[in-house]
Amino acid sequence: MAGSTLLYSEILAKVHKAKTKEQKVHILKTNDSEGLRMVIKSSFDPKIEWSMPKGEVPYKANDVPMGTEHTVLAMESKKLWHFIKGADNQTPQHKKETMFIQMLEGLHDSEAKLLIAAKDKRLHQVYKGLSQQVVKEAFDWTDDYKKDDQNVYHANSRSASGVAG
Repeated sequence: MAGSTLLYSEILAKVHKAKTKEQKVHILKTNDSEGLRMVIKSSFDPKIEWSMPKGEVPYKANDVPMGTEHTVLAMESKKLWHFIKGADNQTPQHKKETMFIQMLEGLHDSEAKLLIAAKDKRLHQVYKGLSQQVVKEAFDWTDDYKKDDQNVYHANSRSASGVAG
């Protein structure tokens, strides 16, 4: 594990323990990454459907101590698209399920459980306080779980004088 980077399960545990909405939003903003947003969005966005069966997954928990001999969800998140309906139509379902189990077995058990909760759209139940309002505010998402760029200044293609730059 590089430096003092927290596992996603540690970040969401901090959100769970935080007392106020402001603290929860701050924790997510401070630890923001594309992978974390991807995992959270996959749990909250109703338009995202996992191609994995709901419920328990028959994997062998990786029980070595945290920080040793694990892959981390921060790196593995780049592969999650394989498990989203419509994203990978080339890989057979049984192969996807095998890949998912292998991914879970490589992660620290806390991150494997987090990923299973995301798959089942239950992150908000496992990590109390991780609500729609908190994630939308933290990641500046609209109700469609997309970046709200309405208030972002879009540079004009011309200079202020009207002459192309």
